[in-house]
Amino acid sequence: MTEKRMIIRNGHLIDTAAGIDGVYDLFVTDGKIAGVTKGEMQEGFENAEVIDATGLWVFPGLIDLHVHFREPGFEYKETIETGAKAAAAGGFTTVCMMPNTKPVTDTPEKIRAAVEKAAKVTKINVLPIGAITVGQEGKELTDIRGMKLAGACAVSEDGKSVMDPELMRRAMELAAKEDIAVFDHCEDATLVKGGVMNEGKRSKELGLPGIANRVEEIIEERDIKIAEETGARLHLCHCTTAGSTVLLKKAKEKYDNITGETCPHYIALTEENIPGDFGNFKMNPPLRTEKDRLALKEAVTTGDMDVISTDHAPHSKEEKEQSFLKAPFGIVGLETSFAVCYTELVKNGRMTLSELIDRMSAKPARILKRKAGSLQVGYPADIAIVDIDEEYEIDPGTFKSKGVNTPFTGKKVFGRIKYTFAGGYKVYDQEADRRDR
Repeated sequence: MTEKRMIIRNGHLIDTAAGIDGVYDLFVTDGKIAGVTKGEMQEGFENAEVIDATGLWVFPGLIDLHVHFREPGFEYKETIETGAKAAAAGGFTTVCMMPNTKPVTDTPEKIRAAVEKAAKVTKINVLPIGAITVGQEGKELTDIRGMKLAGACAVSEDGKSVMDPELMRRAMELAAKEDIAVFDHCEDATLVKGGVMNEGKRSKELGLPGIANRVEEIIEERDIKIAEETGARLHLCHCTTAGSTVLLKKAKEKYDNITGETCPHYIALTEENIPGDFGNFKMNPPLRTEKDRLALKEAVTTGDMDVISTDHAPHSKEEKEQSFLKAPFGIVGLETSFAVCYTELVKNGRMTLSELIDRMSAKPARILKRKAGSLQVGYPADIAIVDIDEEYEIDPGTFKSKGVNTPFTGKKVFGRIKYTFAGGYKVYDQEADRRDR
């Protein structure tokens, strides 16, 4: 069988894992990185496909530790296939699917079914996450070992917390034994009391019940202590508060198995951006204050906040057009994530592009303990090619996702994804996509 060969010429390569930052040619053979040179032709590539990346930036495919693809049970919101297309359009080549589907992804058989379905419908890496408790009911632990062997990349109760601290301790003990990460949704259910947005000035103005910062921070503090005691690898999901950044930084000073993520919307928006009774700004945890936003940006910049994930959570247009009280929590993010983060963090001079790629590719790969997030020879040819100078307006009408529930409609951003390759396969071509619309 003839090997598929490709050359990406004259692109500005960024690879924080390999320390690459400059204009190079990138060689791909049969789905893997075969070489990086400064203009020299590698033997055997004379008839290879050539992608001209002059003036463009080339970096490892982005990795999202936190997506909801809704299949099985809620296919009208999203499927693995449509979610994967949205991911590819956003420059993502690896995504981790949360287990709060219907039925819940809580057995080795369900993990295998998700792996098999993904293999049929996409070339990107779609990795299922297993639930911590059976049915996410918080009563009985799942078969964590069996799910890992079946292909689970992590375990999580995302959508809620495991409220029983002893059950969470036992879960972390098992996760530590199996060396599988715990992705932690931190929300004290006893304190939520029907809240739908941040508890503060804006919730009072809109007359809506609020969710205080302590709802998040109490569980974070509890689970950090449990992780320290058990040796578990704990990853704090969708952090939103200034207090969360302090807890994470302190934990890292004495325990090296804890990481955290925030999301583009918490970096770019606050409660003050909520225009009124509009469900596309409703998410859980909610948009916080300017103080919280600035603390999160600082933590991402310093690296105390390890990762930027999307928490991609599609819903139908009809669901999100309900009142703020009735609309479900969640927004989509895969197709806007890089551009929003590049515009907010790099274009505005907060951090370098290399640092952003580190938070969106290299560090997520390390958390997953996966051979990804790098353009080193022998690594999978998971690649994103971007025009960082192209400005455009976010238009949900162009989304590949079934969900159009974004708070960023009409936002002007920089950083257009031009191509995405997964295992050497072209899974997104912006120009071809534009012609097809």
